[in-house]
Amino acid sequence: MFEFVRSWYQRKFSDPHSVTLLLLLLCAFAALYFFGALLMPVLVAIVIAYLLDWPVLRLERVGFSRTIATIIVMSVFCSTAIGIIFGFGPILWQQTTNLLQEAPTMLEQGKYYLLHLPEDYPTLITQEQVQSIVASVETKAVEFGQLVVSVSLTSLKDVVAWLIYLVLVPLLVFFMLKDKIQLVNSVSALLPNQRRLIQQVWQEMNQQIMNYIRGKVFEIVIVGGVSFVVFTVFGLRYAALLGVLVGLSVLIPFIGAALVTIPVAAVALFQFGLSSEFWSVLVAYGIIQALDGNVLVPLLFSEAVDLNPVFIITAVLFFGGLWGFWGVFFAIPLASLVRALANAWSSKLEDSGDSATT
Repeated sequence: MFEFVRSWYQRKFSDPHSVTLLLLLLCAFAALYFFGALLMPVLVAIVIAYLLDWPVLRLERVGFSRTIATIIVMSVFCSTAIGIIFGFGPILWQQTTNLLQEAPTMLEQGKYYLLHLPEDYPTLITQEQVQSIVASVETKAVEFGQLVVSVSLTSLKDVVAWLIYLVLVPLLVFFMLKDKIQLVNSVSALLPNQRRLIQQVWQEMNQQIMNYIRGKVFEIVIVGGVSFVVFTVFGLRYAALLGVLVGLSVLIPFIGAALVTIPVAAVALFQFGLSSEFWSVLVAYGIIQALDGNVLVPLLFSEAVDLNPVFIITAVLFFGGLWGFWGVFFAIPLASLVRALANAWSSKLEDSGDSATT
């Protein structure tokens, strides 16, 4: 066993380029794990900079300088963000407040439906099973209420931090966009000369991360917007809030769609009962999810969908457990990074084998 490990280590890390890549990964992982909370504004700024770099490049090709293009793009982005916050934010806040106020009534109505299931379907479910389900739901509802209260109290303490971020993050994004070449050159100067594999992985991941962030934002907007329109057409209450939830659910592949089904079905059941309108809303919601998974995602993430769903779900659980929201958001790129690293080390082995043969 020891001989096998020693042989594997010599094959993988006899090349200084492989050791440099490994050390860089370990340092990056340690920095994010131990100082992730402190680096959060920088990480948010990097994500936004990746998103806005594409329109800046397009303006540069038209003839604008990098600085002027950055000013134009940042002005449009900030104006749009402010308009969404002050135009759409109050609606979401009001609908969220109303939904939380009606949540106990909705739970009681759901409890009523559950308790009558043994009478309607005595061969499928028993009274004891229903009582167990009701008790479990009530316990989870109490835990969720306590969580909402604790989060709201915690958020009050973080108001100052959020205000600082609202100023700091746009400044970071502006300078990241304007001085992109200088920043990349500065980082490259810090790397050692043995960086062939680092460059190989970076070239494979850089464009993919940019496409992923841009595609994920487009997917959120499209899925959320279509859901809002469909819910409005059906006259479903809280259409704006549910549309936002459906849009944000695409951040968590596979799992998010299943989770957001619960509030959509609960609101529809509370409003329409077990009527044709209720089933129509669920069918329409299912069609939206099917079109997202089978049409929109392949169009926006042609490279990412090559990953097996098992790898994607594993990446969501693993990186989400490590870094929370951002681990979930970047689960697919991080899984692709693991694949790129495997390809880089495999290509290194093939190169070594070819050179040994010659």
